[in-house]
Amino acid sequence: MSGAEAASRRSRLRLVVVQALVFSLFATLFVRLYYLQVVSGEQYTAQAANQSVRDIVVQPQRGLIVDDMGRPLVTNRTSWVVSVDRTMLGRMSEGQRKKLVERLAQVTGVGVGTIKKRLVTCGDEGSQVGLCWNGSPYQPVPVATDVDQPVALRILEQPEDFPAVLAEQQTVRAYPEPYGVNLAHVLGYLSPITEEEVDLAEEQGDESVNGASRVGRAGVEKQYDRWLRGMPGYRSVAVDSMGRVLGDDGEVEATPGSTLVTSIDARVQGLVEKELAGAIAKARTETDPVTGRKYAADSGAVVVLEADTGRVVAMASQPTYDPGVWVGGISKKQLARLYSEAAGTPLLGRATQGQFAPGSTWKPFMTAGAMTHGYGPDTRLACSSGFQVGNRVFKNYESGAYGSIGFDKALEVSCNTFFYRIGYDYWQRFGSDVDDVDAKDPLVDIAQVFGFGEETGIDLPGEAPGRIADRAWKRGYYDSMKDYYCGIADKPQDADTSDFVYKFAREFCIEGYAYRAGDAVNFAIGQGDTIVTPLQLAVAYGALANGGTLWEPRVGKAVVDPNGTVVKEIKPRKAATLDLPRSVLSYIDTALKGVSSRGTMAWKLPGFPLDQVQIRAKTGSAEVYGKQSTSWVASYTDDYVVVMMVSQGGTGSGRNGDSIRRIYEALYGVDGETVDPRKAYIPGVQPPVGLPTFMPDGSILPPGRRSGQGEGS
Repeated sequence: MSGAEAASRRSRLRLVVVQALVFSLFATLFVRLYYLQVVSGEQYTAQAANQSVRDIVVQPQRGLIVDDMGRPLVTNRTSWVVSVDRTMLGRMSEGQRKKLVERLAQVTGVGVGTIKKRLVTCGDEGSQVGLCWNGSPYQPVPVATDVDQPVALRILEQPEDFPAVLAEQQTVRAYPEPYGVNLAHVLGYLSPITEEEVDLAEEQGDESVNGASRVGRAGVEKQYDRWLRGMPGYRSVAVDSMGRVLGDDGEVEATPGSTLVTSIDARVQGLVEKELAGAIAKARTETDPVTGRKYAADSGAVVVLEADTGRVVAMASQPTYDPGVWVGGISKKQLARLYSEAAGTPLLGRATQGQFAPGSTWKPFMTAGAMTHGYGPDTRLACSSGFQVGNRVFKNYESGAYGSIGFDKALEVSCNTFFYRIGYDYWQRFGSDVDDVDAKDPLVDIAQVFGFGEETGIDLPGEAPGRIADRAWKRGYYDSMKDYYCGIADKPQDADTSDFVYKFAREFCIEGYAYRAGDAVNFAIGQGDTIVTPLQLAVAYGALANGGTLWEPRVGKAVVDPNGTVVKEIKPRKAATLDLPRSVLSYIDTALKGVSSRGTMAWKLPGFPLDQVQIRAKTGSAEVYGKQSTSWVASYTDDYVVVMMVSQGGTGSGRNGDSIRRIYEALYGVDGETVDPRKAYIPGVQPPVGLPTFMPDGSILPPGRRSGQGEGS
C-alpha cells in the first residue's frame, strides 16, 4: 500500500469517528429533549406557570360590632381609594412620573412628598414608618383614602391623564352612633400592621394577616381582632419576566370576619354619655367655693355593670374623640391632639385607665375591714370636727360634728374623723414601727381582698392597676425617688424652687420611707397616695351588691360567624369570692340604703320610689394637692352598679347626684314616683340573656324575636 492510499484510509477513518461522535451527540440531545418535554413536561410547565403568576391580596370585610340588642356600633362602608400601580409607573420616564405625581397630588389633596413616601416599600432606602407600603410589590399602592366621588370618577374617566392610577371602592370602618353613642374608648381603632407583626404572623403560620392588613390597636377592636379580621382572599395575576401584569389568572374569595356581640346597651350608653358631658359642662360654669375659680372639670367617667355578672352595660369617658378619625389614616395634627395634655389627653379612657383618689367611696371597704378585726355594729366613736395626729389636725368635711356614732351613721354622713380614729388605732397597735414594712394592717388587707391595686381583668387592653399606698409601696417609692429629692435638698434653694417643694424635698430625703400615722388616717378615708380606676370601684361595689363575688368585667358577649353560628360564647368569670361574714355585708348594705334615704345622697332623691328601686350609694369628694376635689358617687341596686366620677368637679352628690338619679330612672322606667318597666331603657329591666338573631339577608333581630313578630311581641 502506497503512502497516499494509507493517508486516504486514515482520513476516512477519522471521518467515520467524527460522524459517530456527532450522531451520538444528537442521539443524546434527542433523548434529553424527549425526557424534558414528554416525560417531565407537565412538571416543568407547572413550574414555569408558577414563576409567571403572582398573588394579590383581597382584603376581607371586617366583622361588625353590635350591642346586646343587635344594634350596630361599628359597621363597614364603601370608600373611594386611589392607588398607583408601581409596575406601570416603572415603565415611565422620570419626567412622566414627576408630572403624574404632581397631577395626582393636585386632584386628591395629598402632598407630593406624602405620595412619594407611600410608594416606597417599607424596609427600602428612604422608607418612613407609617407612610411606606408594607404590602405585596405586585399590588397597587393606596395613596389617597376616602376621596370624593367626583375625584374618583375623574381619574376613571381620564385614564390618559392618570396612567398607572386606579380608583376603586373598598370597605372601611363606619360608626352608626345609635342613640348618639360615641363609645370610642371601648370600641378602639385600627391601624396598618407593622413589619414585625407580619414577620411574627409568618413564623406562627397565621394567614389571616398580610402586609396590607389593618389590625386592632385598642378597645374591643384589639381584644377580639383575631375573630373580627376574617381571612384574606387572593387574586392571581400573570406577569412577564419584567414583572409587568399581563392579566388575571383566578381568584380565591376572602372570608368576612365574625360579628362581636357586646353587653353594651346603646340606649343606656347614649344616656350615660349625655349625662357625663352635661355634668362636666355644668361644672365649668360654677365657682368652686374653696379656690374661688370655676371648676376645671377636666375629665370624668361613668361605669354601669350588671351586679350579678360583671358585664358592662355602659362605659363612658371624657374627654373623648371621634373614632372615625382613624379611618383612612390619621394626620400628625390629629394624632398630636389625642395625646395632648392641653386637650385633656382624649386617647386616655378614664374608666379603665384613669387613676384617682377614691375619697369617701372607700369607706364601705374600710368598714368591712374594721368589722372583721375587732370592731362591730355596736361600736361607737366620736365624729368630732377634727382629729389631731401629732402637730396636725385632720378635719371633718366643713368641720361638721355628729357626736358619738356607729358605722352606719358614719357612712350616712360620711364622717372622716370616725374613720381617722380607726386608721390611727390600727397604726398604733400594729404599725407604729416605721422599719417594719410587713406590719399587719387590716385596712390594707381588706383593700386587697376587694381587688384594689391590681387589674380587674376586663376584656379591654391597657387597663391601669391602681395603687394601694401601703408601707411596702412607700418604701419602694422612696428608694426610687430619694436621689432626686435629696439632690434638691442638698443644694441652696434657688428662685425656681418654691418653699413647699424645698421643704418637701428636705423632709422626704430624711424620712420619706416612713409610714407615719398621717399616712394611716389618710388611707382610712381614701386620701393620700392610694388611687383607683372607676372600673375597679364599680367591680368592688358589685361585690357588695351580689353578696361577695368579684367578677372580671366583660364587654364581649359572643362571637358569631358570617353564617349566624355562635363560634365563641364569652361567659362571665369569677375573679374571687370574698371570705366575709354575711352579717357584715348585710350591715354595709343597710347603711348604704341610709345614705340614699337620709344621708349625703338623699337631697338628690326626693320623691324617688326607693321602696321599689332600692338604691345604695356612697358619695365622695377626694382632695388632690394643687387641684380641685374629685367628685364621686358609687351606687348599686339589686340589678346594676353605677359609678360616676368627675375630676376637679366639686362634691360627689352635688356634681353627680342628678345624673345618677336619671340613669336609674331610665334603667327601671321610673316616672315621677312610680315604676313602669315598659318605659325602662332595657326591656324587662334586666339585660337580655339570649343573643340577637342574624338573618341570611343581613338583618339583625333583637333577642327573643323572630322574623314576622311585631314590636309588641
